[in-house]
Amino acid sequence: MTDDKPLVKCLVWDLDNTLWQGTLLEDGEVRLADEIRDVIIELDARGVLQSVASRNDHDHAWEQLEKLQVAEYFVVPRIGWGRKSESVRQIVADLNIGMNTIAFIDDMPVERAEVAHHLPDVRVYEASQALELTSLPEFSPALVTVDAKRRREMYQAGFRRTAERDAHEGSDEEFLRSLSMELRIARAREEEISRVEELTLRTNQMNATGVHYSEETLRSYVDDRAHEVLVISLTDRFGPHGAVGVMLLEKLATSWHLKLLATSCRVVAFGVGATLLRWLTDQAARAGVHLVADFKRTDRNRMMEIAYRFAGFGTSDCACTAAIPSADGIERLHLVPVRQEAPDVLRVLTSDLASAGPELAEWV
Repeated sequence: MTDDKPLVKCLVWDLDNTLWQGTLLEDGEVRLADEIRDVIIELDARGVLQSVASRNDHDHAWEQLEKLQVAEYFVVPRIGWGRKSESVRQIVADLNIGMNTIAFIDDMPVERAEVAHHLPDVRVYEASQALELTSLPEFSPALVTVDAKRRREMYQAGFRRTAERDAHEGSDEEFLRSLSMELRIARAREEEISRVEELTLRTNQMNATGVHYSEETLRSYVDDRAHEVLVISLTDRFGPHGAVGVMLLEKLATSWHLKLLATSCRVVAFGVGATLLRWLTDQAARAGVHLVADFKRTDRNRMMEIAYRFAGFGTSDCACTAAIPSADGIERLHLVPVRQEAPDVLRVLTSDLASAGPELAEWV
């Protein structure tokens, strides 16, 4: 962005004479122009979330959105009689994103002025600009990752998951079992490299080193038979979590060197980090090699250090690390691996690190 503003993550639509043509309470029936429908679909495909802030009767307006077959595209809509700025504020809180990544579009100058006054970081657009949005740089990411294309679906699944967790009266383990989770550990595919880079850049609390690996570097590792770039994705009965982790592994003759482990903070409660370390330990034990893991303390990754220690990694000297040069600020954590049992709260489908094939098999 030339003005140093971030890309728009969510566009909040007004309804009457903005999203659709007509005023619902006055006209009874309204019309959605095909060109506006195209804008909605295209923004969704780019990973831009969309919501609604409208002064209308909620049930009547939502019924109309369903009738027009676009209701599914809108997350956490706010339809009622309060101030538009308060509706936008609530949408931001529900989505947990920055106010400066929100855009608002409305046909009424007074509504645009009210939002701009109370929420100066929100970008405001006139309804007449609706057809121009897809050509504007703030709505045009340079690259749309696999997960970006599913961003709305993942948010919607997350809201359903949270609602059921809040209503669940049993133990946390019982709830996790009820999710029918499936964890996939697979070699990175071409279309996933950008998302892997994003994980190394944005994941801080659950990043073992804080090192950012560029897309170019990651591609070179994918093409190097001595390295494994593994993408971790999670799904459950509510839908996809998307790519939630990355492992970068160098396979030496007598040891495996875990250069990076990073997982999304939003899956900590599901035990993903611990499961990955147990699985890698089991794979190394099967291969008869030692494990060495890089760790660098940052001001935010204490949780990752605890995960390594709990998995059995320590700092004792190990002859197997002689071939691995040290790096500034990097600790070498060591583990002599033993076989591990697969978890019983989620199904794990994994690559076999002893072979180069793309096939996945269940860890049992």
